Amino acid sequence: MDKSGVIVGGIAGAIIVLVVFAVIFVPPPHTINPEIVVTNGHDVSTVGATTPTYSKNLSLIEIFQKSEAGVVRVNVQRTEENLIPTGVGSGFVFDKKGHVITNAHVVEDATKVAITFLDGRSYNAEIIGIDKFTDIAVIKVNADLSLLHPLSLGDSSNLQVGEPIAAIGNPFGLSGSMTSGIVSQLGRLLPSGAGYSIPDVIQTDAAINPGNSGGPLLNMRGEIVGINTAIQSATGEFTGVGFAVPSQTLVKIIPSLIQNGEYKHPWIGISGRDIDPDLAKVLNLNDAVGFLVVTVVPDSPASKAGLQGSNNIVERDGIQYTIGGDIILSVDGVEVRKISDILIHLQRGKSVGDEIVLEILRDGRTTNFTVALGERPNGE
Repeated sequence: MDKSGVIVGGIAGAIIVLVVFAVIFVPPPHTINPEIVVTNGHDVSTVGATTPTYSKNLSLIEIFQKSEAGVVRVNVQRTEENLIPTGVGSGFVFDKKGHVITNAHVVEDATKVAITFLDGRSYNAEIIGIDKFTDIAVIKVNADLSLLHPLSLGDSSNLQVGEPIAAIGNPFGLSGSMTSGIVSQLGRLLPSGAGYSIPDVIQTDAAINPGNSGGPLLNMRGEIVGINTAIQSATGEFTGVGFAVPSQTLVKIIPSLIQNGEYKHPWIGISGRDIDPDLAKVLNLNDAVGFLVVTVVPDSPASKAGLQGSNNIVERDGIQYTIGGDIILSVDGVEVRKISDILIHLQRGKSVGDEIVLEILRDGRTTNFTVALGERPNGE
């Protein structure tokens, strides 16, 4: 099972650091001293039909001028009784059919969604599809065609650490705000409210605050390379660590959401832990790489393929280790250093029904196992 062991609220020294999702919730009007509360929560060829792709870098001014008309404000109402918006996020126009992309946590459980364009005109929107596992949602608005300015999707696989980027959204409800920074790291594993972790996430130091959720992360050619999703903060406000789901994931998920209202994620059916130096010593391994299988879900693809979980507990230096399970060394020939390598491989190139080959270390010998990927259960 591709659940991660990443802790959402961890302790770093004396500072509590947690991952929060960057949507601002507006309290009811009777609330005294309101505070920002953060929860955990197709026709692809038409993309970029009105926004040209640029081969050269643009200035930040040019990026904003080319993109601002395609970025929208997403107002959400979550109760029937309260007639004013209870949440504010961001989104961007995907095509001329009125599809708008935002985060799943922005519109999840909404009773009403409205889109506000650059010129201030607002329209009610319909939720077309939600994928809580990647925090992506598609909504649709029947707006004047002149307001629909689709933004171009770029290729996030070409990003490099240190590359300048820009974010546009509605932090704290301040419409059409732009910030800039760099790509701080790639391939991060981000805990999600769905219980699984989102793989392959972009880390950036561009200022992302509550209300930025669902807005575009742009490269210096004005192309969308990610959708701003979360921040890591002790206060719920920007501290220099933001996260965006990459455009590679958007390209894979969005067409299915538009066509089917959902995306079926491939699933192995295992849980375990990355092998660190201490565990490697316990297991008598020369290198601290690989993923130790602790649990195999009954009747899962992994179970049907014959993978084995851990069945023994040993204690070293006062710490208990669950051992005895298979150790995954590679997937389809790609070395597995930690669980994120498996999750990224599945996210980027695999679908339900595909087969993968796992190189397994068991009882001191390596063996290949072929696993037919199933559909990830929604209830786990």
